[in-house]
Amino acid sequence: MTLTADEITAAGLHFDINDAVATVTLSRPDKRNAQTPAMWHALAAIGEQLPATTRVVVVRGAGHSFSAGLDRAMLDPETGDVARLLALDDDAMNKAVDGYQQGFTWLRDPRFVSIAAVQGYAIGAGFQLALSCDLRVVTEDVQLSMKEPALGLVPDLTGTKPLVEAVGYQRALELCATTRMVGAQEAVTIGLALTAVPADRLDTTVADLAEALTANVAGAVVETKRLLQSAAEEDLETQRRLEREAQVRRFRELAELMKPS
Repeated sequence: MTLTADEITAAGLHFDINDAVATVTLSRPDKRNAQTPAMWHALAAIGEQLPATTRVVVVRGAGHSFSAGLDRAMLDPETGDVARLLALDDDAMNKAVDGYQQGFTWLRDPRFVSIAAVQGYAIGAGFQLALSCDLRVVTEDVQLSMKEPALGLVPDLTGTKPLVEAVGYQRALELCATTRMVGAQEAVTIGLALTAVPADRLDTTVADLAEALTANVAGAVVETKRLLQSAAEEDLETQRRLEREAQVRRFRELAELMKPS
């Protein structure tokens, strides 16, 4: 699905590409970038129409918060999106949620490295969007929370797997079951964030990181990300094979690049 710039804006997003770096901005600062199904579908569309030359994707929020989570209008018992979901049978509801999840899963694509630039609140869906990114840079005032259980719901926007991968099962269960807030220092300590910086250093820090991530050969970074994604789940013999196969591809590509023109 391809969306125009106006359609992306109408969904509450801004999309910009500068050379190899694409930036997706949640642009509902008056709502603390609360998320809607329209936004999730637009995020999925952005993932589909990214140029092949994209090497870094930065996801950020306009204003003082990354994202306060679900737009509460979704929960209106008469007119909200949840009411419309409840009118569906189980298969149709499952399909609808799958469509929402597509707005998050593309950020794990090995073709690029994704960075969440997180300031202020990243709650519920906001936290899950940050977790969908490979790297998270947070400000010192950040507050993270998996809020869904407090609403009687589960985290269903693909956040459970990266949360467990980042902090382990025990801590992930505690964070979800209590829905407590996690500040910047703890986020870095337990592995939820790469680093925490003052708010006025967020843009510079993310820009420097994006520059560093694009400094090495693109194919090598892509293959390495793919290997790291499989490492925890594969046994040693399988992972060794995947490493060998990736290295053969790298040697072949480098040999082609070194051929005289």
